[in-house]
Amino acid sequence: MSDSDLADLRQRAKDGDRDAVDQLVELAGERGDLGELRQLAEDGNADAAAQLVELATELGDTKELRRLADQGDRDAADQLVELAAERADVGELRRLADGGNSDAADVLAELTEEQDEVE
Repeated sequence: MSDSDLADLRQRAKDGDRDAVDQLVELAGERGDLGELRQLAEDGNADAAAQLVELATELGDTKELRRLADQGDRDAADQLVELAAERADVGELRRLADGGNSDAADVLAELTEEQDEVE
């Protein structure tokens, strides 16, 4: 897609064309364009928000997942807990648990228990 086609698509989306918005979300996901997805999500598009979480997870972008989770995105928080658990990132799990995430608290307790058993 050329730059002018993309600009036209963005303008149509801005003017309220739902099909154009859907195309933008799809294209941004395919291109791995976190910025475009972020903007569409901030404009209230739930599909863009879901695609943003999915892409950030695929990229292992904990900074983006953390930003989304801190804004209340439950899917982002779930993915962040999962990534932190895979990496045994106790600091991230503790931060999430301290913020009230019960899943993070559970995983943190499990990791701590496992570490105690190894020692």
